[in-house]
Amino acid sequence: MDIITTQASLGGDVCRRPGPPVRALRGYFAADTQRCLQTALGLLWVLDGALQFQSFMYSKGFIGMLSKLMNGEPRWLADTMQWGADIASGDLVLWNTLFAAAQVVLGLGILYRPTVRSALAASCLWTLIVWWFGEALGTLFMNTANPLTGAPGAVSLYGLVALVVWPGSRPGGIIGSGGARVAWAALWLVMAYLWLLGANSGADATRNAIDAAPSGVTWLATVQDWAATAAHGHGLAIAVVMALLSVVIGIGVAAMWHARLLLWTAIGVNLVYWVLGQGLGGIFQGGATDPNAGLPFVLLAMAMFGALEPPRSPVPIVRPAVK
Repeated sequence: MDIITTQASLGGDVCRRPGPPVRALRGYFAADTQRCLQTALGLLWVLDGALQFQSFMYSKGFIGMLSKLMNGEPRWLADTMQWGADIASGDLVLWNTLFAAAQVVLGLGILYRPTVRSALAASCLWTLIVWWFGEALGTLFMNTANPLTGAPGAVSLYGLVALVVWPGSRPGGIIGSGGARVAWAALWLVMAYLWLLGANSGADATRNAIDAAPSGVTWLATVQDWAATAAHGHGLAIAVVMALLSVVIGIGVAAMWHARLLLWTAIGVNLVYWVLGQGLGGIFQGGATDPNAGLPFVLLAMAMFGALEPPRSPVPIVRPAVK
């Protein structure tokens, strides 16, 4: 009876275990936290590429969307963006297809283990190109960039995530724990500054930003309407509170002061931004080129947990005593 019970128990455990294909996939794409984050980054790039294949991106509406970003930008930035838009509009089918395919290839390269390093390096270069020509450097030079709506730009975060999840045993990836914490602090201090801009701290600035956010689905529009109504007339207070919170999150993590709690707070804050000010990236409304900054910010925060780990010291080699 004991043998039968034991066998039944073992059989039940075996049934509950994932099969070999599932274990193989998990070992390849999610063997540890670092690999999970690399996989998530790769999937984001594939998603961006898929969105770039939408029919809207092959129309003049896409060029018009880029042209709107140039309004109010410094001459040097607007001119370079116009140069890029002119080249793309010359053969939009070709250039947009190449643009979309490049992002898919980057994502697949990150997902494929033998090419993960080269794909991460290439993604950093591509990040600079897209951030410049596609996002106008996050509109940071327009004095209207708002963290609630995605500043300093979603794609800029892709490059930072790539550096922090770089393969290896070093906490903080290729820039190390200190470099990752400094970059995190700089990012959040910039966001704090942006909250205090006149365009973002007016009495109805937050309400207007939420009202202008995309939705595309009823439940999301309902949540945004509720939040916009609640924010009516409280723009200055919201801006000051969010600026102070951004400073605490940035400096606290960099200084290792309640860093884990602050990272979870950062995740919560950016999910709120993603829903209210970014409308889940406008994916349900159509015409979105990426899911906006909410998801990349969450991915960066998750990567920062690894950057907080102390560096691994080499295991000492114990040699037998010579008699």
